[in-house]
Amino acid sequence: MPKRKDLKSILIIGSGPIIIGQACEFDYSGSQSLRSLREDGIETVLINSNPATIMTDPSMADHVYLKPLTTKSIIQILKDHPNIDAVLPTMGGQTALNLCIEADEKGIWEDFDIEIIGVDINAINITEDREKFRELMLKIGIGMAPQATATSFLQGKEIAQEFGFPLVIRASYTLGGAGASIVYRPEDFDELLSRGLEISPIHEVMIDKALMGWKEYELELLRDKNDNVVIICTIENMDPMGIHTGDSITVAPAMTLSDTTFQRMRDMAIKMMRSIGDFAGGCNVQFAVSPDEKEDIIAIEINPRVSRSSALASKATGYPIAKIATKLAIGYHLDELENQITKSTSALFEPTLDYVIVKIPRWNFDKFEGSDRTLGLQMKSVGEVMGIGRSFQEALHKATQSLEIKRNGLGADGKGYTDYDKIIKKLTIPGWDRVFVIYDAIQLGIPLGRIHDITKIDMWFLKQYEELHFLEKEISGYNIETLPKELLLEAKQKGFADRQIAHMLSCYESEVHKKRSALGINRVYKLVDTCAAEFKAMTPYYYSTFEAEVETADGVRYVTNDSVVTDRKKIVVLGSGPNRIGQGIEFDYCCVHGVLAASECGYETIMINCNPETVSTDFDTADKLYFEPVFWEHIYDIIRHEKPEGVIVQLGGQTALKLAEKLDKYGIKIIGTSFKSLDLAEDRGSFSKLLKENNIPYPQFGVAETADEALQLADELHFPLLVRPSYVLGGQGMKIVINKEELEEHVVDLLRKIPNNKLLLDHYLDGAIEAEADAICDGEEIYIIGIMEHIEPCGIHSGDSNATLPPFNLGEFVMQQIKDHTKKIALALRTVGLINIQFAIKDDMVYIIEANPRASRTVPFIAKAYNEPYVNYATKVMLGEKKVKDFDFKPELEGYAIKQPVFSFNKFPNVNKNLGPEMKSTGESILFIDNLKDDEFYNLYTRRKMYLSK
Repeated sequence: MPKRKDLKSILIIGSGPIIIGQACEFDYSGSQSLRSLREDGIETVLINSNPATIMTDPSMADHVYLKPLTTKSIIQILKDHPNIDAVLPTMGGQTALNLCIEADEKGIWEDFDIEIIGVDINAINITEDREKFRELMLKIGIGMAPQATATSFLQGKEIAQEFGFPLVIRASYTLGGAGASIVYRPEDFDELLSRGLEISPIHEVMIDKALMGWKEYELELLRDKNDNVVIICTIENMDPMGIHTGDSITVAPAMTLSDTTFQRMRDMAIKMMRSIGDFAGGCNVQFAVSPDEKEDIIAIEINPRVSRSSALASKATGYPIAKIATKLAIGYHLDELENQITKSTSALFEPTLDYVIVKIPRWNFDKFEGSDRTLGLQMKSVGEVMGIGRSFQEALHKATQSLEIKRNGLGADGKGYTDYDKIIKKLTIPGWDRVFVIYDAIQLGIPLGRIHDITKIDMWFLKQYEELHFLEKEISGYNIETLPKELLLEAKQKGFADRQIAHMLSCYESEVHKKRSALGINRVYKLVDTCAAEFKAMTPYYYSTFEAEVETADGVRYVTNDSVVTDRKKIVVLGSGPNRIGQGIEFDYCCVHGVLAASECGYETIMINCNPETVSTDFDTADKLYFEPVFWEHIYDIIRHEKPEGVIVQLGGQTALKLAEKLDKYGIKIIGTSFKSLDLAEDRGSFSKLLKENNIPYPQFGVAETADEALQLADELHFPLLVRPSYVLGGQGMKIVINKEELEEHVVDLLRKIPNNKLLLDHYLDGAIEAEADAICDGEEIYIIGIMEHIEPCGIHSGDSNATLPPFNLGEFVMQQIKDHTKKIALALRTVGLINIQFAIKDDMVYIIEANPRASRTVPFIAKAYNEPYVNYATKVMLGEKKVKDFDFKPELEGYAIKQPVFSFNKFPNVNKNLGPEMKSTGESILFIDNLKDDEFYNLYTRRKMYLSK
C-alpha cells in the first residue's frame, strides 16, 4: 500500500533539552523523520523547546514551535493549525511518549480529532506498565525473570522476602534507568525501594530477581502494515547484565551468540512486537542470555519507539531507521521503499555487516564532585563514540581513541594502572575506565579466568584483549629500524595508533608514520553499504582500515580503496566528537550549517566525526562522511588522501580547535581565523597585552606553573581569586578560592590532574554582572549578532546561567562599551568567522573575561531567537565568498528570549548542586517572554542570588 492520501499535516513531538538518558540521538531521529515527511509533501509541525539542535532549525519543518513540552502548548498549536491530521510521538524519546499519553488521558487528541501514528497508546501502556508487560509475555510463552510489582513500601518488602537477594528495583514510566538499582544487601533495600517509588510518576516499581552475569542483547526492528518485519541490527553488550545499556560498551554485529540462539531470539523479538499492538513503526527489544551452554533467553523490555540505540544501529548499518519508520507510519510497506544506500535493493532487505562497530559511552564524573562513579542500572553517561573497523580489536581501538580523555587507545601510552589491588577493585566495581583496566589486568599477568570470574565479560572479548597485549609485547622487543613490516601492518590492522607503536619502540610518532608510509602501509577507506558489498552502494559513507597487498596473476600489487578522490575543490569540517558537559549538540548544529554553507559555495564537503547520535554523521549531510576519530593521525591521513583547500576548525568546539596547531605545523590551511590568532586568544599573557594596547580593561591576573608561584601571586592579586587551567572547555577545573589554604589545595589537585598546564589566576570581581556577545567578523568589518545578559552573577559558568537576549538591565553607556570592546578585539585578533566574548560589568565599567574566536554555545540560541542563519553567513565569510557588508541582517524578536540551562543532578543524588565557574548543565531550553513582568522571568530573577560554590 502506498502512502496514505488522508494525511496532509503531521505534528511531531521533540525530546526537549538534553539530559542524561536522553541525548541528541532523538534530535537525529526527529530530523530524519521531518525530512522523510517533507519528501512526501506532507506539512510538518514541530514542537521542541531545545534551541541548540538542528531539529529546531527553521529549515527542518514547515512550522517550528520552540515552546515548553506541555499539553498547554499542544492545545495552542492544535488551535493554530486546525488542519493537523495526526501526531507522530515516537521520535522524541520518553519525553514525547509521556506527553502523548498525558494528552490522550486528557482527551486532547479526541477533542481535535488527531490520530496517533507510528505506535498505538495500548502498546505504550503495555510496555511501560511492567505488570501488564509481564502478563503478556507469559501469555505468549516468552520467559522473564521472576518479578512482581509494588505500589507501596510494604508490598515491596514482602516481594523481597519471597525472592531473596540480589534484586533489581525498576521505577515505572522513567527514562535512562532513573530510580533503578541493584540491591545486594537487605540493609540497603529500604532506602532504594523508597527512592524508586518516589521517582516513578505513578509511584510503582517492578522488583526482579537479578540476573547478574547474564549476557545482554538489543535488537532493532521495523514493521509495516502488512506485518513484514525486518531486524535491522543485533547489538551485543560487552558488559553483562547489571549495567544500563546506555553505560555499556556495545558491539555490532553480536559476537558471541550461536546461530541457533540468534534465530530463537529473532523469532521471540518478532513475536513480542506483534503481540503489543497492530502498528507500523520501530521497536527496540532487549534480552538476557544465560552465559552457559543452554543459552536460555529471557525478555527484559520492549520500547515501541526509536530508541537511543536506533541512532547507533542506523550509523552502524547505514540503514536510516527513523526515516523508514516514518514512511511506515504514513502507510508505505517495506517492499515499496528503496534502500537509501544502495538505491537498488528494497528496505525489506536486512542489512549485513562486513565490519565491526564498537560503541563506548562518554562520562563526565569530574563535573559532579562526590558523585557515585559506579556503573549500574541508572544511566550516567552524557554521550558516546563509535568506532568502525574490520575487526573487533580495530573498532575497539578507534572507539577508545575517539573518547578525548588523553588516551591513545588501549595500553602503550604509559597511563595504565600497575597496582594489583587497585586493578582488582576496579574490575570488581564497574567504572567508566573498565575498558582500559581489563588491558592493565592482562598486562599485569592476572589470568583471563580470574578476570572473567570478576567481570563476567565473555571469554571471547577477553581473548581479543589478550591478543593485543601479546602483540604489544612482541613489538616492544624491536626498535624502529628492526621492526618487520608484517608486525607493523598487524599492529595497524588491530587498531594501534602510531603514537602507541612509538611508545612500544621508544621513538617519535612521526618516525612510525614515516616508516609505515615508506613501507606502503597506508589507510584505505571502505564503504558502509548495508549489504557487505553484495550490491553497489551509492552513498559516500566511509571508515578506514589497513589491508595487506593483493598480487594479481601478472604481478601487480595493490590494495583496494573505495574512496575515490574527485577533482572538485574540497573543504573538510572537523566535528566535535562525543557529547559532554561544556560541548554538546550546539557544536553539531554549527558543523551541519558549516557543511551546508560550504556546499552552497560550490565546494565538495567532507565531514569527519565519530559521534553516532548526531546529524553531522548522517550519511547524506556532507558529500563525503568519514566516520573516524577526531584524532590527529586519522585526520592527517584523510587530508593526505583528499587534499582539500582547507579545514574548518572553528565550528567543532574545543575538539576541533585543539587540532589547529598540528594542522598549522603541517602546512594545512585553516579556513577562517588563523592558528596564530586562535592561540593568541588562548594564551592569557599575549591576550592581555593585546587588551592593554587597545585600552580595554580586564581583571588583574597572573600565570602560575607551581603551587609556590600561585601563592606568591595571591599577595599581588588579592582574594577572592578565580583559578583555572588554560586550554579547557566548559570551565573544567575552574574554582573561586578565598584563602591560601584553598588556593594551595586546588592548585596541587589541578597540576596532578592536568600536568604541565599553565594555571591562570584572576582577581574575581565579586558581585559583577556577566554578559556575552557573539559576532561575525571578516577581518575588516564586524557585525554583532547578539548581546546577552546573564541573570546569575559573574562567577557562575556562562553555560549554567540563564542568558537573556537582548539584555534587560544594561544602560546605554555599558552597551556602548560592550560594542566597542567587541569590535576592537575581533579586529585585533584578525578574526575571520565567529567570535564570542564574555564580559564582567562592575560599577558601570566593562571588563573582559575571555574571548573565543570560534562558534560558541550560544550561537544556535541567537540564530533561533532572531530567526537568522548566522552560522551559514559566518561560514561564507570564513571561505572568503562573502564580506559582512554583503548580508542583509534582519533579526526578528518581539520581547525577550531566555536560554535556560537544564541539569541532570537527579542521576547523582548526593552531589553538591551549587553552581560555580565549572559548567554542570547537560542541555538547555529556550523561553520566549513578551516583557519583564512575566512570572517566569520574575522567578528566575529572584533566584539569581543562589550561592556560588567557592
